[in-house]
Amino acid sequence: MNNRRFARTAGWLVLPCVVAAGVLAWYVTRQPASPFEQQQSTSFDPALVSRGEYVARVSDCVACHSLPGKTPFAGGLEMATPLGAIHATNITPDREHGIGTYSLADFDRAVRHGVAPGGRRLYPAMPYPSYVKLSDDDIQALYAFFMKGVQPANEPNLPSGIPWPLNLRWPIALWNGVFAPTATYAAKPGQDALWNRGAYIVQGPGHCGSCHTPRGLAFNEKALDESGAPFLAGALLDGWYAPSLRQGHNTGLGRWSEEQIVQFLKTGRNQHAVVYGSMTEAFNNSTQFMQDDDLAAIARYLKSLPGDPQRDGSPWQYQAVTARSDAPGAHTYATRCASCHGLDGKGQPDWMPPLAGATSALATENASAINITLNGSQRVVTAGMPDAYRMPAFREQLSDQEIADVLSYVRGTWGNHGGAVDAKAVSKLRGHTDPASSSPIILHMR
Repeated sequence: MNNRRFARTAGWLVLPCVVAAGVLAWYVTRQPASPFEQQQSTSFDPALVSRGEYVARVSDCVACHSLPGKTPFAGGLEMATPLGAIHATNITPDREHGIGTYSLADFDRAVRHGVAPGGRRLYPAMPYPSYVKLSDDDIQALYAFFMKGVQPANEPNLPSGIPWPLNLRWPIALWNGVFAPTATYAAKPGQDALWNRGAYIVQGPGHCGSCHTPRGLAFNEKALDESGAPFLAGALLDGWYAPSLRQGHNTGLGRWSEEQIVQFLKTGRNQHAVVYGSMTEAFNNSTQFMQDDDLAAIARYLKSLPGDPQRDGSPWQYQAVTARSDAPGAHTYATRCASCHGLDGKGQPDWMPPLAGATSALATENASAINITLNGSQRVVTAGMPDAYRMPAFREQLSDQEIADVLSYVRGTWGNHGGAVDAKAVSKLRGHTDPASSSPIILHMR
């Protein structure tokens, strides 16, 4: 009697488990819908291909899917993740290793939903939570460019370094269900066309939040548009601190005008700062190629995002240093840094950036200040010409303690209040970073 009761109970338990397993299997293998599903032919009009090249520039596809000296978009770039290294894939129209066999619907699902043909899930290092906002017109233009404007490369894709079972991809479908939006950008009726264009670029193809928005425990961006306060509020990524793009008066763009934002994105510098770190690649391969009206739209949108006065504290004000300081790091600054950045910390705008009032000297996160002092910066390439000035690497010239001292001096002088730097923090980044390449990193897409 007890055995029959147990068997009956077990049967009732097995049934919902089987149903749940079936639903899960369906959910993780389903193909997202595409508006191009029934489209049998695709136009490759030269004007559309050219438009697609511009969308690819705005989207900065070349930065992740290319390596200097190799065919553009042939993949191979190694990207570290908490689970192990992955490599960007070949997205040239090569039919064996690239995307040459993709239909427009296949391409759409990969770009906007992170699902490759056959239901294979892409790692969210591919910023499809942002690219999902791309318009249908931009997707068609991108497809035309990648199929007809990109040289095929017979370059095999590299396997990931993520061990089994962590390399199973079906859980990504569950992650997508929780964290990835599914709708394209919808214009906000209460805003004008310029603001909406800027919001579209920043949230969608520009995927600015991928670097500048803090992430949660599941490595998700904490907000994907202006409705969330963390959106573009600054984040630590790959040894760099991507600063806030909101209107914080100390750690954001509160002291920048719209014209200065445009100048920075167009020329790589303004009176406040020069591009460095990961932003150098974004400038070299993306923002400087954007149309002026698109840059103006980005500036208009960013200037509409409120800052966080509580986080920023009192507005920074310059405080002159009238006497030579005997503080640790002062001598190093005078002998190693002042020739470019000035004894007064004001730099030589627009060529040598000021350290007085610099975001890296006001933010509590000190990774960027340490990283660029250790490893220097890449060349900034404007209109095909590398700049004549760049931050040198002091990895071999200064000890961990000397770097900590000079950065503590910078972050505590001229009104800066970022806080002291510990030598242990310098040592940690020294072991996990490499000197920046002195060669210009700019890739010609065709």
